[in-house]
Amino acid sequence: MRRFAAALALMATTGTAQAACRDDAVLLTGDFGQASFAVTVADDPAERAQGLMNVEDMPRMTGMLFVYEGPQIASFWMRNTLIPLDMIFADEDGVVQHIHAEAIPLDETPILGGDDIKYVLEVNGGMADRLGLSPGDVMQHPAIGPDPAMPCVS
Repeated sequence: MRRFAAALALMATTGTAQAACRDDAVLLTGDFGQASFAVTVADDPAERAQGLMNVEDMPRMTGMLFVYEGPQIASFWMRNTLIPLDMIFADEDGVVQHIHAEAIPLDETPILGGDDIKYVLEVNGGMADRLGLSPGDVMQHPAIGPDPAMPCVS
Protein backbone atom coordinates (compact mmCIF):
# COMPACT_ATOMS: atom_id res chain seq x y z
CA MET A 1 0.00 0.00 0.00
CA ARG A 2 2.89 2.36 0.74
CA ARG A 3 4.24 1.90 -2.82
CA PHE A 4 0.77 2.79 -4.22
CA ALA A 5 0.61 5.94 -2.06
CA ALA A 6 4.13 6.92 -3.14
CA ALA A 7 3.18 6.52 -6.80
CA LEU A 8 0.11 8.72 -6.30
CA ALA A 9 2.18 11.33 -4.48
CA LEU A 10 4.75 11.35 -7.27
CA MET A 11 1.99 11.65 -9.84
CA ALA A 12 0.45 14.60 -8.00
CA THR A 13 3.74 16.49 -7.78
CA THR A 14 4.96 16.02 -11.36
CA GLY A 15 3.68 17.78 -14.42
CA THR A 16 1.53 15.90 -16.91
CA ALA A 17 4.10 16.03 -19.71
CA GLN A 18 6.96 15.07 -17.40
CA ALA A 19 5.06 12.16 -15.90
CA ALA A 20 3.79 10.66 -19.13
CA CYS A 21 6.01 11.68 -22.02
CA ARG A 22 8.57 9.03 -21.38
CA ASP A 23 8.83 5.67 -23.10
CA ASP A 24 8.48 3.91 -19.74
CA ALA A 25 5.30 5.64 -18.49
CA VAL A 26 1.63 5.96 -19.46
CA LEU A 27 -0.53 8.72 -18.01
CA LEU A 28 -4.29 8.21 -17.90
CA THR A 29 -6.51 11.25 -17.45
CA GLY A 30 -10.28 11.37 -16.95
CA ASP A 31 -13.07 12.42 -14.61
CA PHE A 32 -11.30 10.43 -11.86
CA GLY A 33 -8.17 12.64 -12.14
CA GLN A 34 -4.83 11.26 -13.32
CA ALA A 35 -2.91 8.04 -12.84
CA SER A 36 0.59 7.23 -14.03
CA PHE A 37 1.79 3.69 -14.73
CA ALA A 38 5.38 2.58 -15.23
CA VAL A 39 5.24 0.40 -18.34
CA THR A 40 7.13 -1.97 -20.54
CA VAL A 41 6.22 -1.41 -24.19
CA ALA A 42 5.38 -4.37 -26.43
CA ASP A 43 5.50 -2.95 -29.95
CA ASP A 44 6.56 -5.84 -32.15
CA PRO A 45 4.84 -9.18 -32.84
CA ALA A 46 7.16 -11.26 -30.63
CA GLU A 47 6.83 -8.90 -27.63
CA ARG A 48 3.05 -8.73 -28.03
CA ALA A 49 2.80 -12.53 -28.29
CA GLN A 50 4.80 -12.95 -25.05
CA GLY A 51 2.97 -10.18 -23.18
CA LEU A 52 2.80 -10.86 -19.46
CA MET A 53 2.89 -14.64 -19.75
CA ASN A 54 4.57 -16.41 -16.84
CA VAL A 55 4.82 -13.23 -14.74
CA GLU A 56 4.16 -14.30 -11.15
CA ASP A 57 3.54 -10.85 -9.69
CA MET A 58 3.63 -7.24 -10.83
CA PRO A 59 4.12 -4.16 -8.65
CA ARG A 60 1.20 -1.76 -8.34
CA MET A 61 1.04 1.10 -10.82
CA THR A 62 3.02 -0.87 -13.40
CA GLY A 63 1.93 -2.64 -16.54
CA MET A 64 2.53 -3.37 -20.18
CA LEU A 65 1.51 -1.15 -23.10
CA PHE A 66 0.77 -3.05 -26.31
CA VAL A 67 1.26 -0.86 -29.38
CA TYR A 68 -0.03 -2.00 -32.78
CA GLU A 69 1.01 -0.68 -36.21
CA GLY A 70 -2.53 0.53 -36.87
CA PRO A 71 -6.08 0.34 -35.54
CA GLN A 72 -7.48 -3.20 -35.55
CA ILE A 73 -9.87 -5.59 -33.87
CA ALA A 74 -8.27 -6.40 -30.51
CA SER A 75 -8.66 -9.80 -28.89
CA PHE A 76 -6.63 -11.15 -25.97
CA TRP A 77 -6.55 -14.27 -23.83
CA MET A 78 -4.84 -15.27 -20.61
CA ARG A 79 -2.89 -18.34 -21.78
CA ASN A 80 0.08 -18.82 -19.44
CA THR A 81 -0.80 -15.57 -17.65
CA LEU A 82 -0.57 -16.20 -13.93
CA ILE A 83 -2.01 -12.98 -12.46
CA PRO A 84 -5.42 -11.31 -12.91
CA LEU A 85 -5.26 -8.31 -15.24
CA ASP A 86 -7.33 -5.31 -16.24
CA MET A 87 -7.10 -4.60 -19.97
CA ILE A 88 -7.61 -1.01 -21.06
CA PHE A 89 -8.28 -0.74 -24.80
CA ALA A 90 -7.70 2.60 -26.56
CA ASP A 91 -8.12 3.89 -30.09
CA GLU A 92 -5.52 5.55 -32.33
CA ASP A 93 -5.89 8.87 -30.47
CA GLY A 94 -5.38 7.24 -27.06
CA VAL A 95 -9.04 7.48 -26.01
CA VAL A 96 -10.14 4.52 -23.88
CA GLN A 97 -12.88 2.58 -25.66
CA HIS A 98 -13.32 -0.42 -23.39
CA ILE A 99 -12.04 -1.83 -20.09
CA HIS A 100 -12.06 -5.53 -19.36
CA ALA A 101 -11.69 -5.94 -15.61
CA GLU A 102 -10.22 -8.88 -13.73
CA ALA A 103 -9.23 -11.17 -16.59
CA ILE A 104 -8.94 -14.67 -15.13
CA PRO A 105 -5.45 -16.20 -14.99
CA LEU A 106 -4.87 -19.07 -17.43
CA ASP A 107 -8.31 -18.63 -19.07
CA GLU A 108 -8.18 -19.07 -22.84
CA THR A 109 -11.58 -17.51 -23.49
CA PRO A 110 -11.14 -14.64 -26.00
CA ILE A 111 -11.39 -11.16 -24.50
CA LEU A 112 -12.67 -8.75 -27.13
CA GLY A 113 -11.53 -5.16 -26.78
CA GLY A 114 -13.36 -3.70 -29.76
CA ASP A 115 -12.73 -2.48 -33.28
CA ASP A 116 -10.19 0.19 -34.21
CA ILE A 117 -7.99 -0.46 -31.17
CA LYS A 118 -4.33 0.55 -31.41
CA TYR A 119 -3.21 0.48 -27.74
CA VAL A 120 -3.89 -1.90 -24.88
CA LEU A 121 -2.64 -1.21 -21.37
CA GLU A 122 -2.54 -4.23 -19.06
CA VAL A 123 -2.39 -3.50 -15.33
CA ASN A 124 -3.06 -5.50 -12.17
CA GLY A 125 -6.58 -6.82 -11.88
CA GLY A 126 -8.88 -4.48 -9.95
CA MET A 127 -6.75 -1.39 -10.53
CA ALA A 128 -9.10 0.18 -13.12
CA ASP A 129 -12.01 -0.02 -10.70
CA ARG A 130 -9.91 1.14 -7.76
CA LEU A 131 -8.85 4.25 -9.66
CA GLY A 132 -12.25 4.88 -11.28
CA LEU A 133 -11.08 4.45 -14.90
CA SER A 134 -13.77 4.40 -17.59
CA PRO A 135 -14.27 4.63 -21.35
CA GLY A 136 -13.57 8.16 -22.55
CA ASP A 137 -10.46 8.52 -20.37
CA VAL A 138 -7.32 9.43 -22.32
CA MET A 139 -3.88 7.80 -22.44
CA GLN A 140 -0.71 9.81 -22.93
CA HIS A 141 2.51 8.16 -24.16
CA PRO A 142 5.09 9.05 -26.85
CA ALA A 143 3.91 6.11 -29.03
CA ILE A 144 0.35 7.44 -29.25
CA GLY A 145 -0.35 9.22 -32.49
CA PRO A 146 -0.29 10.59 -35.07
CA ASP A 147 -2.95 12.93 -33.61
CA PRO A 148 -3.21 12.06 -29.90
CA ALA A 149 -6.11 13.32 -27.81
CA MET A 150 -3.51 14.33 -25.20
CA PRO A 151 -0.21 15.13 -26.98
CA CYS A 152 3.14 14.98 -25.28
CA VAL A 153 4.70 18.36 -24.62
CA SER A 154 8.41 18.60 -25.32
